[in-house]
Amino acid sequence: MNRSVKHIPSILIVDDQPMNIQLLSRLLSEDYEILAATCGSKALEIAQSQTPPDLVLLDINMPDVDGYEVCKKLKSEDRTRDIPVIFITARHDAQDEERGFLLGGSDYIVKPFQPMVVSARIRNQINLKVRTDLLREIARTDGLTGIPNRRSYDEHLDTVWKRCARDMQEVSMLMIDIDHFKAFNDRYGHGAGDVCLRRVAQALSSVLHRSLEMLCRYGGEEFAAVLPSVGRDKALPLAEAMLKAVYDLGIPHDSSPAAPVVTVSIGCASLLATPEGSPLDLARRADEALYAAKKEGRNRVAPA
Repeated sequence: MNRSVKHIPSILIVDDQPMNIQLLSRLLSEDYEILAATCGSKALEIAQSQTPPDLVLLDINMPDVDGYEVCKKLKSEDRTRDIPVIFITARHDAQDEERGFLLGGSDYIVKPFQPMVVSARIRNQINLKVRTDLLREIARTDGLTGIPNRRSYDEHLDTVWKRCARDMQEVSMLMIDIDHFKAFNDRYGHGAGDVCLRRVAQALSSVLHRSLEMLCRYGGEEFAAVLPSVGRDKALPLAEAMLKAVYDLGIPHDSSPAAPVVTVSIGCASLLATPEGSPLDLARRADEALYAAKKEGRNRVAPA
């Protein structure tokens, strides 16, 4: 991702009155990307798309699905749970406000709109979300290599498994270990070991291109790759490409019996995801395959 490109926050305005959407759009379009929906079902469709909004302005009274129900559904889905929702209402009623907050709403805007109040409340929620997203990213990123950490891996694997189980698709996993890394640290020092970990992480990541594929630092010198909707026939070539990418780095390792340069061993496993199954079974198989790769001499891929 190019972090130099400024992200323009997007706001989804949900109101069954086009006039209200036009009014709010004129007020906000200079600072935000505006999305619009005139019914609850369309709002849910937009919010659950590949590019969900950063904030939802949600009218309470709508004909098909009211604002409370839309908010409830947004907060029940992992993908949309953290999107702040500001309710739009024509009534300033304490019971209505309490209900909205209990459902996960972040704030209220009362009609007729007061432009300065609307702008301030939206700005506060957007700024809060930016800070929260940054903290969440830090918590899920390995500080040394910059790739997702074990916590992020656990969450992603669970999400991928459920999605593939719903669609009756396979999930593949690669367990990857740097060969004789302790000997590398003893020979070249821990500073060189840190540089090695970063370069290996970059080389492994360069092989993955699909949006839901994830490489994480599993722990120490071990990495894991989650490959959704990928069977063994496609997972093995990816593993071989990773093996070559690390070897081609040419990082000297004269303490390794496997090769004169840094290499990795990779265990590859694939399973058909099912609601009754567990991603832990997939991880266990990949780990057993990794053990086999090490036992067979390292610097190789072993299938489960």
